[in-house]
Amino acid sequence: MKKYFIIAFLVTSAYFGASAQLLPTFQLGVKAGLNFSNLKSDDGNYFDASTRTGYQAGVWARIGGAGVHFQPELYLTGKSSEARLVEENEEGKVSFTSLDLPLLLGTRIGLGPAGLRIVAGPVVSFVVDKNIGDALAQVPEFSEYKNQAWAVTGGLGLDISNFRADLRYEHGLSELSKNESAPQKINLWTIGIGYRLF
Repeated sequence: MKKYFIIAFLVTSAYFGASAQLLPTFQLGVKAGLNFSNLKSDDGNYFDASTRTGYQAGVWARIGGAGVHFQPELYLTGKSSEARLVEENEEGKVSFTSLDLPLLLGTRIGLGPAGLRIVAGPVVSFVVDKNIGDALAQVPEFSEYKNQAWAVTGGLGLDISNFRADLRYEHGLSELSKNESAPQKINLWTIGIGYRLF
């Protein structure tokens, strides 16, 4: 009798544990981090840029059940690059401040308070401020930048209790310059630390 009771208890516990995993959950948190960005022309003949450090701060949400989750995020992001115009041999700093909206799909590997995450998805950036160094702005062929850009991002994350850590690579899809003869895209790595509020 005791053996049957133990078996029934284990089966019931497993059933309710699996059911809890299938239920959709909602999380909300804050995050801040650093990015390392560069801005280059596709062919390398027009624009050559070195990597500079920027910042990122904002909020994230996670909605999901067993296996897969949806993770929208919203950040204020500062990106910059030391740039050199190859043909004119002019140098200067280009910087952007943007609102970035990643729309990620991910999966979590692990049980309890610790787990490894894999995420990927599109990012749309809305530029709220842009600055072109004086030397670059004086070049006649240099045009203004667009106010919206698309990218794709992917990376790894680590959950430990309420804390979150992320490492991602973001690859620009949109041409940022309005000058079609000077195509430019921005690529960056980001490192972020977050905290789950609930």
